[in-house]
Amino acid sequence: MPVPNFPEALKPKIFEVITQASEELNLETYVIGGYVRDFLLKRGSAKDIDIVAVGSGIELAEKVASLLPHKPKVQVFKTYGTAMLRDGDIEVEFVGARKESYNENSRNPVVENGSLEDDQNRRDFTINALALSLNKNTLGDLVDPFDGIVDLEREIIRTPLDPDITYSDDPLRMMRAIRFATQLDFTIERKSLEAISANKDRIKIITKERIVDELHKIMLSKTPSKGFLLLEKTGLLPYILPELTALKGIEEKEGQKHKDNFYHTLEVVDNISENTEDLWLRWAALLHDIGKAPTKRFHKKIGWTFHGHEFVGSKMVFKLFKRLKMPLNEKMKFVQKLVLMSSRPIVIAEDFVTDSAVRRLIFDAGDYLESLMTLCEADITTKNPKRYRKYHNNFKTVRQKIEEVEERDHVRNFQPPVSGEEIMSTFDLQPSKEIGIIKEAIKEAILEGEIPNEYEAAHAFMLKKGDELGLEAVKS
Repeated sequence: MPVPNFPEALKPKIFEVITQASEELNLETYVIGGYVRDFLLKRGSAKDIDIVAVGSGIELAEKVASLLPHKPKVQVFKTYGTAMLRDGDIEVEFVGARKESYNENSRNPVVENGSLEDDQNRRDFTINALALSLNKNTLGDLVDPFDGIVDLEREIIRTPLDPDITYSDDPLRMMRAIRFATQLDFTIERKSLEAISANKDRIKIITKERIVDELHKIMLSKTPSKGFLLLEKTGLLPYILPELTALKGIEEKEGQKHKDNFYHTLEVVDNISENTEDLWLRWAALLHDIGKAPTKRFHKKIGWTFHGHEFVGSKMVFKLFKRLKMPLNEKMKFVQKLVLMSSRPIVIAEDFVTDSAVRRLIFDAGDYLESLMTLCEADITTKNPKRYRKYHNNFKTVRQKIEEVEERDHVRNFQPPVSGEEIMSTFDLQPSKEIGIIKEAIKEAILEGEIPNEYEAAHAFMLKKGDELGLEAVKS
């Protein structure tokens, strides 16, 4: 049977230079991994290229750099025996073919030089072990010892060697299997799936940063729910996001049930992913209901309640981000704010929309208003077409109202028309609680629509409020 050959995969100029360098150094060289996989899947041209040399990858990188017209700088990582250079917008990593062996308490293997076969054996999945020859006499030939090309056609994630050993050796691969299955919409082979379940507690030796890196890639895929369902099915989810697992299940008391908030959450994440690429807005969708598990109560008269779940949930966001070593900066505050406010537009949409409710919503949400509305629309997961239409139409009304009110009252990122300094000089006051009382009263009067958001009206209101507090305006 002839060897499949793909010379068209080697169109980028960089491959020609690598072949020349390999010739001069008398090295056997291959392109391997993601570049080959994505070429065969027709996923566009990858910007990351992995080159494996049977011999020194560092030496090859330096030779390639010397042959390129712009002589790029070579970054050398001696510990790992790898080197990297950039050619335009392409990043090329060079590594010498390696053989790996592991011990139980670490995912860092003992590495020694090896053959191409050894290198392919150590790859995580058959679809990532595909290699194309860059050697003159076999240029473009596919080296595929594990039938990775068949797995690509069958859309299967499978490990080259025994999955139990593969995942036990490097438990991060369990996350990677789920991530690839989500990104490519592939199925994880049954044996492999069982091995993930059997090795799930090994995830504990992986750093939080690496886990989160894979989580982000799942979050940014077209249908994130696929990844989270696999994390749940394999038993990995409780180790990573127990707050989500806690939402699973439906309880029934006295004939009254509540919805399964875990599956509802995944629907919301998929819904929002159709409308935004923003990673942190997707995180807000994933976490918008996490406060429901600790606040769940049953009342004989009204059934199941989740009072204050938004407030509890926003507090939980901080703990979750901290535990997973995620950023505790503006990104976390954004997710917190959205979780805290996630029910506000819904309440407004259900009631007759008053101007003051809309003003408060705009004021409280500030710059996050658009994201909040996107989240709330994604939160409509009812299967009843009539109710679905009703809720969406209600939101249209809310959006319209927001536009009208904002145009007229300018309360987004509200700055009070009368400053604290002016209140102090008007009534000849030192810093005191009265200033805060007057400022708050002006803000409330504007939000309630008692006075317009402009200086004259606010100034007159300040004088009136001061008078009520027994303060006397100083004559200027």
